[in-house]
Amino acid sequence: MPDSSFLTDATRRLPARTGRSASGEFRRVRLLCVAIGVMMLSGCHVLHNWYHNGFKVGPNYGRPAAPVADAWIDAEEARIRAELPNNPLWWESFQDPTLNELIATMYAQNLSLRVAGMRVVEARALRGVAVGGLFPQSQRALGQYSRTQLSVTTAGIGQLIGGPGPFAIDRMQDLWTTGFDAAWELDIWGRFRRSIEAADAELDATIEDYDAVLVALLAETAAAYVEYRTAQQQLAFAEANVKTQQGSLEIATAKFAQGASNELDPQQALANLKNTQQLLPQFTARVRNANLQLCTLLGIPPRDLTGELGDGPIPTAGPDIVVGIPADLVRRRPDVRAAERRVAAQCARIGVAAADLYPHFSIHGALRLDAERFKDLFSQASSFGAIGTGFSWDILNYGRLINAVRVQDARFQQLAYEYQQIVLEANQEVETALNNFLNAQERLRYAEEAVAASQRSVEIVELQYREGVADFNRVFVVQRLLVQDQERLALARGEVAVFLIAAYKAIGGGWEIRTGATNPAAVAAAEGAPSEAVPAPADPAPAPADTLDPASL
Repeated sequence: MPDSSFLTDATRRLPARTGRSASGEFRRVRLLCVAIGVMMLSGCHVLHNWYHNGFKVGPNYGRPAAPVADAWIDAEEARIRAELPNNPLWWESFQDPTLNELIATMYAQNLSLRVAGMRVVEARALRGVAVGGLFPQSQRALGQYSRTQLSVTTAGIGQLIGGPGPFAIDRMQDLWTTGFDAAWELDIWGRFRRSIEAADAELDATIEDYDAVLVALLAETAAAYVEYRTAQQQLAFAEANVKTQQGSLEIATAKFAQGASNELDPQQALANLKNTQQLLPQFTARVRNANLQLCTLLGIPPRDLTGELGDGPIPTAGPDIVVGIPADLVRRRPDVRAAERRVAAQCARIGVAAADLYPHFSIHGALRLDAERFKDLFSQASSFGAIGTGFSWDILNYGRLINAVRVQDARFQQLAYEYQQIVLEANQEVETALNNFLNAQERLRYAEEAVAASQRSVEIVELQYREGVADFNRVFVVQRLLVQDQERLALARGEVAVFLIAAYKAIGGGWEIRTGATNPAAVAAAEGAPSEAVPAPADPAPAPADTLDPASL
């Protein structure tokens, strides 16, 4: 990177002016030669890097190292499969047609996803703006007509206006003008090409952002549906227990009326019933809340979805989960890829800033047609043209340009660290989801066994109470335990599904829906190939680590 001492030394080497006259063209050529000579005096290192980087200053990009583990902590667990999924559309593993329909509707109608899509459209337009910088930056067609009335009281001119002789002029003057101007700054140092590189990477990042939003919305939709079914299941358990406890209350009341028991029995039965009944509005509210969340995700105003969703079990999938290996996160998770693409964009901006350290060479030209009468405007005699070359160089910038490069480099380093942090967090999210999923399966197994035992206990103790073998206190206890165990069972079933969804979200699954990829080969291709709807970015080729060093400018 040139420094201030280089600029000072270079200016000392400029030739002194002589009193000899020279044509304007010769002076322009001499200035260009001087500028090129100064650049050569800056050292072979700069010119070598400029040539090596494709006639562009600034570092070429190489992806920062991603801190990933070799394997998952629970890799030895038989339920964890380190392979590509047979079907990346993970929600289909639940084999629930209602869930599949909700996912399809969300994908077609969700407004947050449309916002992300319009950001892609915006990024594509900004890339077009950057590409336009390669062509003449100033292109102006102009036309003008003016009519001027000269003053007859002006000294000298007044005698000629309307006067005799060959030098007489008209007081009224017309002027017709049309023409074309153009100015083109040549991309000698790659400033505009680096800008295109940055725009390309930003476009890729917005596409990855779209996929990240899609992954999140897929998981939110599935989780809201699981919450809806879980609350429905809890409500159904509570309603069934209310009916059972109402029967127990009737038996206890009848026995008390017959003098076969004391008042404690019906009071305990009533307490059990009311405790269970108070769960009904709680679960009903949870069903409604999940219903409203689904409406928002589907992009529709709030309404009752009971008719469309009906009743159904909590979604369940197989005990296994296909998660690949930790290194797959860098390739599969859209938010990780978006962060990496923003690092690439910022790397290119270092080159944009570095280009301002060097001379800017330009070509400019103008073509004019001027005439007093419109009929003479397009004649050969009315034409005027000019073309020239030049350069400008901010040599006394007081460190402003060098520090501007340092600013861009610091931002690059920030984004590189952020990228590495996102990779670490992605690893953590997957490990957390896998751990929760495996333990939720264990909890579900115990919850099912507990409910089976509680149900059998209720059957036995109710029979014993009717026969007078057991008092109502035992009925009270086992009925209350059944309510609690069934509530835990519904929660455990829902948690297994929710943690499985979280695991698929953590590994970045589901965005392939926009590419139509449904098998491992198609998934691998989709992760680096364009799509008609939203083109997917290609992964950058790794570059040597030293190309990331701004000292190579």
